[in-house]
Amino acid sequence: MEILPIIITAVVALVIGFFISKAIESKSSKSAVQQAKNESKRIIAEAEKEAESIKKDKILQAKEKFIELKAEHEKVILSRDNKISEAEKRIKDKESKVSSELGQNKKRGQELEEKLEEVKQRKERILKKQEEIDQILQRKIQQLEVISGLSAEDAKAQLMESLKEKAKSEAMAIVRDTVEEAKMTAQQEAKKIVINTIQRVGTEEAVDNCVSVFNLENDDVKGRIIGREGRNIRALESATGVEIIVDDTPEAIILSCFDSVRREIARLSLHKLVTDGRIHPARIEDVVRKTKNQIEDEIVEIGKRTVVDLGIHGLQPELVKTVGRMKYRSSYGQNLLQHSREVSNLCGIMASELGLNPKLAKRAGLLHDIGKVPEEETETPHAILGMQWAEKYGEKDEVCNAIGAHHDEIEMTSLLSPIVQVCDAISGARPGARRQVLDSYVKRLKDLEDIAFGFNGVQKAYAIQAGRELRVIVESEKVPDEKASELSFEISQKIQTDMTYPGQVKVTVIRETRAVNIAK
Repeated sequence: MEILPIIITAVVALVIGFFISKAIESKSSKSAVQQAKNESKRIIAEAEKEAESIKKDKILQAKEKFIELKAEHEKVILSRDNKISEAEKRIKDKESKVSSELGQNKKRGQELEEKLEEVKQRKERILKKQEEIDQILQRKIQQLEVISGLSAEDAKAQLMESLKEKAKSEAMAIVRDTVEEAKMTAQQEAKKIVINTIQRVGTEEAVDNCVSVFNLENDDVKGRIIGREGRNIRALESATGVEIIVDDTPEAIILSCFDSVRREIARLSLHKLVTDGRIHPARIEDVVRKTKNQIEDEIVEIGKRTVVDLGIHGLQPELVKTVGRMKYRSSYGQNLLQHSREVSNLCGIMASELGLNPKLAKRAGLLHDIGKVPEEETETPHAILGMQWAEKYGEKDEVCNAIGAHHDEIEMTSLLSPIVQVCDAISGARPGARRQVLDSYVKRLKDLEDIAFGFNGVQKAYAIQAGRELRVIVESEKVPDEKASELSFEISQKIQTDMTYPGQVKVTVIRETRAVNIAK
């Protein structure tokens, strides 16, 4: 490729010489032309010499490159030959090794076959011995059946029954000892924690009814509230969903509704209407609508104030609103918001005593009854419904489990769950906290006595101390002394699994032996 510029230079020189000769012919003398031709020939000659020299250099370089590539190629071929030789050697070694192992395996196989044959012969001898032993045992069993007058199945059943009774007695003794040992170490500490928790919380006793009394300045307002042909009172009942009872009670109107929110809306609406003096259906609807909005805002504000007071952060707005709605709900006559606040404080204190997270415990205690304030009626238990809401709004698993398990609806999976359950019982069982209907109270006492009568040997059963203790009198002929403690334990377990009750129920079994003689 380097010869090409030289050739181009020569051609250019010829062209230049041609034009110069033309120019000289036209303007100069013949001597000048001759000199130009000679100069061009000299340039061409030098170019040809230079091209020849470059050509020789390139040929030499090509030969050297060829010799170098040939040497490298020979090295590669030699390396491959060496690798192939090594591979062949390894293959030969492996073949010899495999042949040796095959010979050994063949020898081992023969040895295994001989051992299998020996084992087979031993098995046949053992089976023959087993048949002989079975025949001997059968004859012995037949002899024993003849001597004892019992069949083998009957004897087996009696033996199993005696073993079962013995095992049951021993198990009951072990369980009783274990329970007593646990009580010695745990009961005192548990009482201390519970008592400290109760003593550190002071709450108001609050009872809500299903009716509210609206006081009037005079009875003349009753006629205006009723309206012409009762249109005002019908409009008010239709707008609020509350039954308004106007009777002979002086200067008072009764508002009746199970929903405290609707009852509060009706009370505030009546207060605004009576204060304003304008009472007619259109005005009633407008006032009720504004009052509903006011109550909704108040519910949200109550929820916010509650979570701030308890030091709970990051609660979803819907859960805050649900907490506010608790103010207008009651559970067994106990205000639900006050109950939840009390349980929250109790949970925080008890969790601190046990070394757990008090903030998480207070959160679970506040939310444990949110399932009691659904916006729509549902058949789902309030514990499960509250757990579902908590899961929906991203509460932690410990909080959700504590909500769902505080009435044993699901299995407890964290230490917060029993804390919430205990604090709920403490808040509900304290004096004056709740009202129970007489029928349900009597039914609980009767169920306690019926459980006792369900056991053999029970002669009398009495539920005393408002259902806190069950005294059972047994027949001394049917229940011996060692069975009395066992019966007490079984009755307590039956009550624990079959009944729902606040606090604890003490089971006392009384067995007495009387010797009566008559002197004549």
